[in-house]
Amino acid sequence: MRTKPTLSWTPKGEPLPRTTELHEVVRVVAEGDVVVLSGAGLSTESGIPDYRGTEGSLRRHSPMTYQEFVTSEEGRRRYWARSHLGWRLIARARPNAGHRAVSALRASGFVSGVITQNVDGLHQSAGTGEVIELHGSLDRVVCLDCRQFSDRELLDRRLRAANPGFTADATQVNPDGDVDLPDDVVREFRLVSCDACGSGVLKPDVVFFGENVPPVRVGECYRMVDEARALLVLGSSLTVMSGLRFVRHAAKSGKPVVIVNKGRTRGDAHAQVRVDLPLGQALTELAQRLA
Repeated sequence: MRTKPTLSWTPKGEPLPRTTELHEVVRVVAEGDVVVLSGAGLSTESGIPDYRGTEGSLRRHSPMTYQEFVTSEEGRRRYWARSHLGWRLIARARPNAGHRAVSALRASGFVSGVITQNVDGLHQSAGTGEVIELHGSLDRVVCLDCRQFSDRELLDRRLRAANPGFTADATQVNPDGDVDLPDDVVREFRLVSCDACGSGVLKPDVVFFGENVPPVRVGECYRMVDEARALLVLGSSLTVMSGLRFVRHAAKSGKPVVIVNKGRTRGDAHAQVRVDLPLGQALTELAQRLA
């Protein structure tokens, strides 16, 4: 069963009071065994916009859905043409102060694991171990026919060979790894098939809107949350259920939930405290105070 894409939500009730003080965050994290759940807001300081913030990509960009990708060759052409350029911008992005602070907290033993909704690999680039990529990674490609996985760098070389001279101005990348391109540019783009089976449809190893997260991966996340003492949410509006369910699960289990995010989130009602600060600033201060 495929879920209907959730692109927005309507806040209900009184908002949870927000603070710019980190005292409660420091207290919770200082006790250790904290699982981090991170979203696109953590990567904005690396030049990758989020979906729903004030400069969020959903204001100008409709992300690819699973249904369109698997049923429409034109949809796949549009995605791969745009992603062919966008992936290079993602690949050049570097971890920011927030990613480095999470890595430091992990190395110091305060953070026991990280679940990320991001597909950019920046947690790992910052040196964080034991990261569960809830929505997959843009660095991998999977064939929908033979299920063979391959490296995105290999696909990039094949697409370059199939589209010599393909260039376009691409200065802004979306969180799902593509860029905006004119239709006439997209129409000229040539797709390639799976190199392993010769005819299969290639898809980035990411969970598109309307696609379910693999059950085994969901189970790993629940296990990580169950074994933790608290949940720290960083840079996520928690609009989609794939992340929100872990917040609800932690709160129902009586575990402290702390949210650091710019703007209101769908999980605020389950949080013990809501901090409204830039992620790089807040996490750097948190790591310094716990050092």
